[in-house]
Amino acid sequence: MRTAVITLAAGRHRHLALQQAGLAAGSRTPDQYIVVAMNDAGLCAVLADRRPAATIIDCPVRDGALPLARDRNLGAAHALEHGAELLVFLDVDCVPGERLLERYAQVARDPAHRRSLLCGTVAYLPPPPPAGYRLTDLPTLAGPHPARPAPPPGETHQGTDHTLFWSLSFALTADTWHAVGGFSEEYEGYGGEDTDYGQRARAAGVPLAWVGGAPAFHQHHPVSSPPVGHLDDILRNAEIFHRRWSWWPMADWLDAFADCGLIRWNRSSTHWERTPPTKADATTTDPRLHRP
Repeated sequence: MRTAVITLAAGRHRHLALQQAGLAAGSRTPDQYIVVAMNDAGLCAVLADRRPAATIIDCPVRDGALPLARDRNLGAAHALEHGAELLVFLDVDCVPGERLLERYAQVARDPAHRRSLLCGTVAYLPPPPPAGYRLTDLPTLAGPHPARPAPPPGETHQGTDHTLFWSLSFALTADTWHAVGGFSEEYEGYGGEDTDYGQRARAAGVPLAWVGGAPAFHQHHPVSSPPVGHLDDILRNAEIFHRRWSWWPMADWLDAFADCGLIRWNRSSTHWERTPPTKADATTTDPRLHRP
């Protein structure tokens, strides 16, 4: 089964380099390694002369909003045009475990799961030591995220809750990609596009399959909680999602933004909206309250 690994990148060069090293060290290497660069000309130097050889697709960014949905579709289209039968999507921060590609391909060949979204486990790593992460140490540093199923190695569990789908690490056959129809490019910027994809899969009758023995290791990086820097993207994308599916995604983030006074619920329109800035925002020492 000809396999393509697709990742999106805008910075995070050290993370991307370790991902490439993880692919090279795996029990199976991809037939294609496609990196979609979002306004990042420096990726060529990061990936050059290393295995597996990477194909870089340049994608311009408009108005500063990363087009994550469009970029995944671009990567998939390139892979399919060049004969890929299995698409594996990895977040740029994710390092594949040794057998990730082997297990995804094994399960994709199983008639019981051939038309499923295949989801491996993801472990969130602690900050790296001064010398950086070592591939051989990753499995000992953190366990699978507790909010997702984690079957033992060699087992695959059918899933019924499509709200658990996330795009950090997943795989699907070319036929399944066509059945779901790709990511909705109505979403731009951070948040919501992968939750939407899970609902599109559900609507298309495509189940989830949680794959044991296909771990990915998410490299540490600083985060803001809630992600205030992405507030406008999240608010816009949540509105799109609600219009499409009649419920609000990213509810924890929306509630946290409301607790910070950044957004409010409009009872008349039954929608979230930005709250006007106040003089207090300019002087507060709480970074969560500074509007982007």
